[in-house]
Amino acid sequence: MGKDKIRRFAEIETFSNVLQLDAGKPFKGNWATGFFKNNNPVVLELACGKGEYTVNLAQMFPDKNFIGIDYKGNRIWRGAKTALEENVNNVAFLRMQIENLVDYFGAGEVDEIWITFPDPQPQLSREKKRLTSSRFLDMYRIVLKPDGYMNLKTDNDGLHAYTAEKITELSLKLFIKTEDLYHSEHANEVLSIKTYYEKKYLQHNKNINYLKFSF
Repeated sequence: MGKDKIRRFAEIETFSNVLQLDAGKPFKGNWATGFFKNNNPVVLELACGKGEYTVNLAQMFPDKNFIGIDYKGNRIWRGAKTALEENVNNVAFLRMQIENLVDYFGAGEVDEIWITFPDPQPQLSREKKRLTSSRFLDMYRIVLKPDGYMNLKTDNDGLHAYTAEKITELSLKLFIKTEDLYHSEHANEVLSIKTYYEKKYLQHNKNINYLKFSF
């Protein structure tokens, strides 16, 4: 591990908006009132990376609580530090494995989930690791409220098609499906938030896919 990573790991230990591993479990079922000290809706971004989307959403919707989730503390450091520097108090970051989601969130506790540009895990042998595979969707169904939304934004056409097939296979409710977000009627302010990598994709004229659905 390089010196910069070591420094970042040490620094996030001091951040008031970061919880690591088991430190997040006591808030299960109680994130809004227990951590954020309010009764506002809870929104998750899974595999949040540097947390750009999480922080931007939090700034856009101060009446909601946002939690960025990733296992790599080196990435979380950036979003958490930005939130602290800019006094964005309705955002937190949780370092944990997404497959353990139900250990951290109670049934029906979450209002909305975002998955933005995840690893598409294109190999068939790694299907179970896709964040929209059946095993992950089963977890989301537990923690989401009955009318809660799922959002998938990806540059990967294969993952988009795979997820659309899952929505059909599991008889989920599909609200939006587009293979070219920024040339569609759905390119609103929220969806126009762009991460570092998304900007690079767009520079190379890569289409951006988007799905909005619920259980």
